[in-house]
Amino acid sequence: MELYANYAMKDEKSRGRLNKEIFHDNRGIYERDRDRIIHCEAFRKLEYKTQVFVNHEGDYYRTRLTHTMEVSQIARSMAKRLGLNIELVEAIALAHDLGHTPFGHTGEKVLNRLMDGAGGFEHNRQSYRIVTYLEERYGGFKGLNLSYETLEGIIKHSTPYDKPSTKDLEDIFDLDVVPTIEGQLIDYADEIAYLNHDLDDGLESGLLEWEKLGEVQIWEEALNDAVEGEGAGLSPKVLKYRTISTLIAFFINDLVESTLGRITVEKVRTPETVKDKNIRVVGFSPEMDMKRSQLKEYLFTHLYNHPRVERMRISAEGCIETLFSLYGRYPNILPERYQKEMSLSSSRRAIADYIAGMTDRFALDEFRRLTGVV
Repeated sequence: MELYANYAMKDEKSRGRLNKEIFHDNRGIYERDRDRIIHCEAFRKLEYKTQVFVNHEGDYYRTRLTHTMEVSQIARSMAKRLGLNIELVEAIALAHDLGHTPFGHTGEKVLNRLMDGAGGFEHNRQSYRIVTYLEERYGGFKGLNLSYETLEGIIKHSTPYDKPSTKDLEDIFDLDVVPTIEGQLIDYADEIAYLNHDLDDGLESGLLEWEKLGEVQIWEEALNDAVEGEGAGLSPKVLKYRTISTLIAFFINDLVESTLGRITVEKVRTPETVKDKNIRVVGFSPEMDMKRSQLKEYLFTHLYNHPRVERMRISAEGCIETLFSLYGRYPNILPERYQKEMSLSSSRRAIADYIAGMTDRFALDEFRRLTGVV
């Protein structure tokens, strides 16, 4: 029985790995990629890295790891309905945020500013650096030696937050050509995940107000659907969960139907068709895209730019700026590995690698140790 659609990326069509290896089991190429990502050091550290709320704000809120798991779950769900290669989808989903700094996008922005003139910093590019260079788990090569298609999905991950500088990789990845359909899917799974779990975290924190969410059309539609389907006697907590679950279903159903429609219209028969035509077939309908934009704008105004979140941002900026400065002045306090890296890459790149690999709590503890500030 054929598991995947004809346009899915099959294991046997992979361009393979850069380094030849001898394997001791018969796992597929993308299955092995997924397993290597899950077992790597950078993946474990996501548990204590910020999504929106810094880790010590409370146990309820999403971390970068739980976000990654939700992206993977949503991506798998859509991939199954689209007939895509689920293991490739899962590998890209699990790797897409490995390069995130402590304190979320704030940490990324600060490091990018501090790295001005030295290559900048962008978390997608850092994810690529991690899996191709920084992880050390094998004797014959650096990195995880992932497949070409997984690496392409990482480097071509594209959202408003993700704009990596990849000019030096253009000979490897054909940067003007779209990724596989599996790679395209992750962009949307990522957004579906964070829009919905940020609603949950925002309501739990009190930064978002239930009554005012009625201004958002798709929230109101999901709420009405949840009430009609479950009855009006639900507790506020359960009603919140049912509404968000309904909202996720709205997004997934629309994306799957719209994508299948584009695949049909564009006569996509094989993975090569997408590359040859250079088309993005994954996406929402125009109506859903408008509703998505309204929800996103609402969250930017009322959650991401809330004074409480802004105060966390200011604290995070000071922490990372101070650490970067002190490591530059006193490189001998860096771990030996990063002292060696200074001669291989550059002083600033080695410091950025070290800070980017920190969890929120380690960065804060290190700041306190070095400054004496409690």
